[in-house]
Amino acid sequence: MSDISPLRNAVRHGSGLKQLGGTWGELLAEFLGTFVLISFGDGVVAMAVAALPGSGRAATPTTIFEAAGDWLLITWGWALAVTLAIYVGGGVSGAHINPAVTVAFAVRRKFPWKKVGPYIVAQVVGAFAGAALVYLLYHDAIDAYNKAVGTGRGDPKGLATYSIFATFPAPYFHGNPVGPLIDQIAGTAFLVMFVVAIIDLRNTAVQANLGPFMIGLAVAAIGMSIGANAGYAINPARDFGPRLFAWLAGWGNTALPGTVDGSFSWYFWVPIVGPLVGGIIGVVIYDWFIGDVLHARARLAEEPPPGRTGVDDVQAAES
Repeated sequence: MSDISPLRNAVRHGSGLKQLGGTWGELLAEFLGTFVLISFGDGVVAMAVAALPGSGRAATPTTIFEAAGDWLLITWGWALAVTLAIYVGGGVSGAHINPAVTVAFAVRRKFPWKKVGPYIVAQVVGAFAGAALVYLLYHDAIDAYNKAVGTGRGDPKGLATYSIFATFPAPYFHGNPVGPLIDQIAGTAFLVMFVVAIIDLRNTAVQANLGPFMIGLAVAAIGMSIGANAGYAINPARDFGPRLFAWLAGWGNTALPGTVDGSFSWYFWVPIVGPLVGGIIGVVIYDWFIGDVLHARARLAEEPPPGRTGVDDVQAAES
C-alpha cells in the first residue's frame, strides 16, 4: 500500500498540477484555514456557553458570562484560532480567511479582483463546515443547556446557544443597527490596519515566522477592548457561514434574518457590510499615515546625493 495520497500522486505525475499550484490550491487553503478558524473559535464559545455548564464544571447548569473570565476564555480562544488558521493556510493563499481582508487587499495591495469572489466563497463554505463540526461535537451540550433554561432553539432564550455560532448586538443599542455597524467598521479597520502593519517588511517586521501569532494577539486585543458591543465578528465569512448553519439547525429567525422580537431585527447584514467597509478604511489609513511615509523614505534612500550623477557622467565620458 502506497503512503502517498492520491492527490499528491496526481500532482507528482503532473495531473492537476496547474490547478493545485494556482487559484484552486489557494481556494483549498482558504477553505481549510477558515474551517480551522471556526472550529476552534466557535468551539471555545461552545465550551463557555454549553459544555462547561453542562459538564458540571460551572456553578450551575446555566451559569455563563458571570465574570470576565468567561470573556477572556473566548477572546484568547479566538486569538489562538486565528493564529492556527493562518499557520495552516498562510503558505499557500496568504490565509486571508476573511472577506474584509481579501477586499482590502484587492483595493490597496494589488490582489487580483478576479480572485476576490472565489476566495470569499471558499471562506464562507469553510466557515459553514467549521460550524457544522462544532455542532456535531456539542449538540448534546447545547440541548442540555436549552433544556436547563427551559427554551427551544428558536425562542428568545435560545439566543445564548445561538451565540455559539454567530453574533448579535448588545441590548443597550435597543435594536438600533447604527451603533453595531460603527462597531464593526471600527473593529475591522483596526484588524486590517494591524494585519498590514505586521506583514509590512518595511516597518518593524515580525521575525521568526511570528506574524500569525501577532495577528492572533491583535484579534485578542480587539475582542477584549470592543468585543462586547456586537460580538466582534470583524469577518463576514466568520459570521455568515455559521449563521446560515444555525438557521438550518433550528435557530430560525434569530439566525436569519437576525431577528429577536423586542430586541433587534434584520441584523444579518451588519456583520457583513461593517467589516467590508472597515477593512478598506483600515488599509487606507495605514497607507496614508505609515505606508506612504515608509515608501517616501525608501525612495529617498535610493536617490544619489545632489550633483553626484553629473560628476559620474563627466568621469565616465573622460574615461
